[in-house]
Order: sequence, then structure tokens, then C-alpha cells
Amino acid sequence: MGFGSTAKKLQQVTDMAEDVYTRLNQLREQVAETRETVDETKVRIDHMENELAEQRALLEALAEEHDIDIDAVTADVHVVDAEEAAGEDDDESA
Repeated sequence: MGFGSTAKKLQQVTDMAEDVYTRLNQLREQVAETRETVDETKVRIDHMENELAEQRALLEALAEEHDIDIDAVTADVHVVDAEEAAGEDDDESA
């Protein structure tokens, strides 16, 4: 009877070990997929940042050509954004 219960316990330990091994492999796959996604996202963001810098340079050149004060326009946008944010805060607190 002692060997039977020992065999049963060994089988339980083996089953648990197989389950842990399976879960570990799944976790490894998820980590690999996440790394791949992060790498792809970084490449896309780098590309977008380059495009944004090019667009900003074009806009600045156009603004200069038409005597538009970029700093004043940017300041106006920030003021409007701040006012909208303050309005949203007031709506949420009411």
C-alpha cells in the first residue's frame, strides 16, 4: 500500500510539473510576441517622429514666408487647450 500512494503522489507531482512547463512555454511565447510588437512599434514611432520633424520644418518655412509668428500661434493653441481642459474639469466636478 505504501508504494501505491507514493506512485500516486509522484504522478501528481509529474502532472503539476508538466502543467508548469506548459505555462512557462506559453509565457515565453507571449514575451517574445510582446518584444516583437514593441520593436515594431518603436520603428513606426521613429518613422512618425521623422515625418513630424519634416512637416514642422515645412510649416515653419511657410509661416516665415507669410510672416506668421509661430510662437504666437503655438501660444494661442496652448491657451485654448488649457481652457478646454479647465472646462472639462469643471464639468466633471459638477
